[in-house]
Amino acid sequence: MKVAIFSTKSYDRDFLLEANRGHGHELVFLEPRLAEQTCRLADEFPAVCAFVNDELDAGVLLTLSGQGTRLIAMRCSGFNNVDLRAADRLGLTVARVPAYSPRAVAEHTLGLILALSRRLHKAYNRVREGNFSLDGLLGFELGGRTAGVIGTGKIGQLVAGLLAGFGCKLLAYDVAANPEVEALGARYVPLDELFAQSDVITLHCPLVPETYHLIDDEALAKMRRGVVLINTSRGKLVDTEAVVRALKSGKIGSLGLDVYEEESDLFYEDLSDQLIQDDVFARMLTFPNVIITGHQAYFTEAAMLAIAEQTIENVTAFEQGQTPPGLITAETAHARPPCGSQS
Repeated sequence: MKVAIFSTKSYDRDFLLEANRGHGHELVFLEPRLAEQTCRLADEFPAVCAFVNDELDAGVLLTLSGQGTRLIAMRCSGFNNVDLRAADRLGLTVARVPAYSPRAVAEHTLGLILALSRRLHKAYNRVREGNFSLDGLLGFELGGRTAGVIGTGKIGQLVAGLLAGFGCKLLAYDVAANPEVEALGARYVPLDELFAQSDVITLHCPLVPETYHLIDDEALAKMRRGVVLINTSRGKLVDTEAVVRALKSGKIGSLGLDVYEEESDLFYEDLSDQLIQDDVFARMLTFPNVIITGHQAYFTEAAMLAIAEQTIENVTAFEQGQTPPGLITAETAHARPPCGSQS
């Protein structure tokens, strides 16, 4: 099957080509993001492969369908950028990669927490400049602290296990309790109680209408002063302007982000020779207690291999008239709970 692969980087090409060995699909790699202005590049392609910041709204899907596309293969777990109802109406099949390497994201989450708790980013820059002063580097130990995990699916469960290993007291929030998380000693509590009692709060839920701006001014007001807030899930779970206000007031003691609600114009590109035009993002970069990584939590060799293999499996199954393993529809997406279902 001929597949147009948008938002291609060199590493995407390498892993997808390796996964395609023995399948024989014609993979055409395209650097531009998929959007209204670029969807014509997929003319007469029966399959399109897209990523997290590609645009697959109703207009783009209508154009793709008119050009002969029948399969949208997302090489990621998220699908909030796909209008699934429009896809269903147009008869388009949408498949994703529901689980590739939850451990990759969980370990990155812990890395952000540790770096912030011990001021590693500040220490690294100081030592490189010959400054070995410890002023301003006073950290805190995780042992005995209360960590709140919002969303206890596969990633949240692994994060809870890592935090338990450091001696944290665990609070959890989800629409349904995960027995394996409870076995770690976690206590499921209402969201307001988790906000009020947690020293560290980490987000691991999908982006659905119920979780949009889950962290806003109202939520932040309920948190402890000096809370550590981590988001390695979806950018729009967090109201960034509210977070900036909380950083200025000291309500947030440390912030670790791997995602950002307006990341599509920033992440995955080298903008080092340009001025960042996003004033909110630029403001966050001025805080010494903030670490931002560019949506790389998933980016390990094991995860990339799994993503490529499962993407190709979805394409092969569709070509053979079978149901792709990662099939997602508007009906099944709507049936997913607002928390806990992130892979």
